[in-house]
Amino acid sequence: MLLQIKNLKTHYRIKDGMVKAVDGVSISVKEDEVFGLAGESGCGKSTLIRTLMRLIPETAIVQADELIYKKQNLQDLSDREYRDQILWKEISLVPQSAMNSLNPVYRVGNQIMEAIQTHVNIGNRAAMQKAENLFKGVGLQPALTRNYPHEFSGGMRQRAMIAMSLALDPGLIIMDEPTTGLDVLVQERILRELKEIRQKSKASIFLITHDISVIAEMSDRIGIMYAGRIMEQADAIKLFNEPYHPYTLGLKNAFPSIKALDRELISIPGSPPNLIGDIPGCAFAFRCPFSIPQCENERPPDLEIKPNHFVHCIRTEHVEEFRNLAGDKKTWQSSK
Repeated sequence: MLLQIKNLKTHYRIKDGMVKAVDGVSISVKEDEVFGLAGESGCGKSTLIRTLMRLIPETAIVQADELIYKKQNLQDLSDREYRDQILWKEISLVPQSAMNSLNPVYRVGNQIMEAIQTHVNIGNRAAMQKAENLFKGVGLQPALTRNYPHEFSGGMRQRAMIAMSLALDPGLIIMDEPTTGLDVLVQERILRELKEIRQKSKASIFLITHDISVIAEMSDRIGIMYAGRIMEQADAIKLFNEPYHPYTLGLKNAFPSIKALDRELISIPGSPPNLIGDIPGCAFAFRCPFSIPQCENERPPDLEIKPNHFVHCIRTEHVEEFRNLAGDKKTWQSSK
């Protein structure tokens, strides 16, 4: 395992109580793989990776049983040690607002040079040469390193940020919504370049998005997140072919398939729960058509129902019934 996270909690104290943005998340990322994390907006995906990158406010309360990267406990490192030893050199980030993350009055190539020279003792000429080579790797002309961000299109800025994330050959690249705000043609180009980068580099990718199609195309393994918790986690093919959790079934219904063009898309009714305070049972219970009173009062364990297939549900023995009923729109209309 490259990255191991066990029982991670990130809570924010506000006037009305405690916001449990990440509430007991356990995931792992293997070497040389793409791990995709999918879920609705506001489910805690960005808070999870910001916690890992130490980009959350000091007022946040963070606890974890394990937070290990390459057998090193990240919780033992001070902020300075983390910046010097881990940030960019081992774990890099393509942020959600990548198109707006570049300094508008600073040439793009110089910004990449700065990231390199902060961690490596290297001259200006060699650093700029590396920046130009990184631009080539993401499909940008080397001469564009001398341009300012406003001279780039949205897709070009996105690729420039991907180039910066590769600057120090990290072991793990975290990409937060890498295709958000881009048109479908640019999205396709970005995803194709990510596949090429993965073939050239041995870096693992932690891909966070609400777009199920992107997750399906890119990921080796997938985690489904809801209300600060991981509902299901499995190999990508198994997750789509044999989903267990009702929330995963609901997401699958809302995703069009080229194999069933006449199938009506079914949305999950209701809204995610308020994350202020305690949710004693399953966070999805109040939107789930298959919930029973026990679901509302008892927090499910993370059951390993098959090798490397984890489900956060107490009713996994009824999965065949759930799969048969989940494709019927009336099932979801009758939910709470």
